[in-house]
Amino acid sequence: MDTDVIVVGAGPTGLMLASELRLGGADVIVVERLAERSWESRGIGFTARAAEVFHQRGLLERLENTEITRQGHFGGLPVDYGVLEGSHFGVRGAPQYKIEEMLEKRALELGVSVHRGFRVTGLADTGDGVTATVEGPDGRAEYAARYLVGCDGGRSTVRKLAGFGFPGSDATREMYLADVSGCRIRPRPIGELLPNGMVMAAGLEEGFFRIIVCENGTPPDKDRQAGFADVADAWQRLTGESIHGGQARWVSSFTDATRQAAEYRRGRVLLAGDAAHIHLPAGGQGLSIGVQDAVNLGWKLAATVTGRAPEALLDTYHSERHPVGERVLRNTRAQGTLNLSGTPAAPLRDVMSELIALPAVARHLSGMVSGFDIRYDVGERGHPLAGARMADRELELADGGTDRIARLLHPARGVLITADGSGGTGRAAEGWADRVDVVRVKGFPAGPEEGPAATESVLLRPDGHVAWAAPGGGRLTEALERWFGPAGRTPGTEAAPGTSDTAPDTGTASGPQQLTSAG
Repeated sequence: MDTDVIVVGAGPTGLMLASELRLGGADVIVVERLAERSWESRGIGFTARAAEVFHQRGLLERLENTEITRQGHFGGLPVDYGVLEGSHFGVRGAPQYKIEEMLEKRALELGVSVHRGFRVTGLADTGDGVTATVEGPDGRAEYAARYLVGCDGGRSTVRKLAGFGFPGSDATREMYLADVSGCRIRPRPIGELLPNGMVMAAGLEEGFFRIIVCENGTPPDKDRQAGFADVADAWQRLTGESIHGGQARWVSSFTDATRQAAEYRRGRVLLAGDAAHIHLPAGGQGLSIGVQDAVNLGWKLAATVTGRAPEALLDTYHSERHPVGERVLRNTRAQGTLNLSGTPAAPLRDVMSELIALPAVARHLSGMVSGFDIRYDVGERGHPLAGARMADRELELADGGTDRIARLLHPARGVLITADGSGGTGRAAEGWADRVDVVRVKGFPAGPEEGPAATESVLLRPDGHVAWAAPGGGRLTEALERWFGPAGRTPGTEAAPGTSDTAPDTGTASGPQQLTSAG
């Protein structure tokens, strides 16, 4: 079987990436080791920037019974995240299995083939493609693709087979995590620091509590199979409270091991999500950064395999996302020091509490954890919006009516929004009409990050970041060429699926398909 891209791993990162690739016109298959989707809750929400990304694809509304909260924490210290435009701490009430269910349904609607119960056992980069050896119930088969992306988690097989370096620090502590019911638990939604560790308890649906127990002095053991008795014993040792009369529907453990791939791309093989970076799950950033990796990579890889952009565009995936991952690793280690070090960290927590009370510090931490302060190097520094994410705003259209920026990004295409009354800005983009939508507005609503400067036009990349803005942003044609390739429709290319207002045809993607050795 030949395809444009093989995605290994059907977690949130892999499924989001597969959909982004299909929106960009690439053929893609997803290979997943598990025979069926996991129903473990794992992450129970995501950050504000991940919520914004989902909203920009029309996916946020597919998640039911969620709650958006501006009250969050940094290392267990309360922070009001509503200090930035449109910001909040994140979305709660969205367990990971519901997110995966939603993303898989969307991927299947777009024509993605999801192959479950198969694992990759070999890789070969041939220079002009990748050959993957895959084993499953029907035996072994080899499949060829232009590119392969490992989204297969912290113990990534793809990362190991392709020889990616994975430097970092080993685990120093182990924590238990469980969803429990049938016992009385006092809520501790942002964690409670105790003399010899930390406990957290946050309410879930149907009378369940998500609890985390970190007991200092418990050495990490990757072979340990934690059970509810282990969790309950540790909880009682730390709090003096017994939860032994309850039960758990799910128990797991995790550590503070911190590692990052030295490079996110090696030839025709790329990494995204936990395959590229592992860290302490502080602030719900793990799933969120993986989804953002996928959205940064998806449109670039699709444009490359369909011939709309040069292969050099893929190099910006590493240059943009590696620093973001590095910063997440740093802030999660800092949060672990604050929240998991027991009473010796009390003086540090006191000082940090005083600092967080300062508005400038609260804004800095909010931008860091939410992901709203990410700014990419787009080659222009002449406008305050250059490289930043574009907040959702209502637009008054030049021909009447209104629209919103988030909705304009649903098809994962470039968007040029212009209030240029002469029409010259829109005409300059005509050569990219197959990749960039032009939206003429009566005026561009200013945001706080622009200060007193007026904005006439902005060019948005499919991931919602500003590639160019006027006045002061340089030549529009140079920005279009840099991010969307040469002008003019590439011969033989077709419109990407899902770019119209109608729902994609899902007749060939009614359910997960099985990978066979035929063909």
